Amino acid sequence: MFGLGAGEVLIILVIAFLLFGPKQLPEVGRQVGKAVKGFKETAEDLRKSVEPEINMIQQEVKMVEQDFQASMKEAEEEINAAGKQAEDGTKSISQSGQA
Repeated sequence: MFGLGAGEVLIILVIAFLLFGPKQLPEVGRQVGKAVKGFKETAEDLRKSVEPEINMIQQEVKMVEQDFQASMKEAEEEINAAGKQAEDGTKSISQSGQA
């Protein structure tokens, strides 16, 4: 619970008992329980409202990544084609120079 060990929870309960006494402790416990429940509900509502937007952004990022990869592949193919063309031209010049 909240990253607390059993010993830590026990210490908190003892301190609460000393601060509030046996008569007020049940009421304080109820109030803390209500506050924790409200916090959890608020956190869940926030998650539900933000999650669709995060998913949409993730999809857009994937699309941009795919477009970038396609552009990189196209550029690589053009560079390879230009290199082959230059290599063929060099071979042609070498062969005509040897003849």
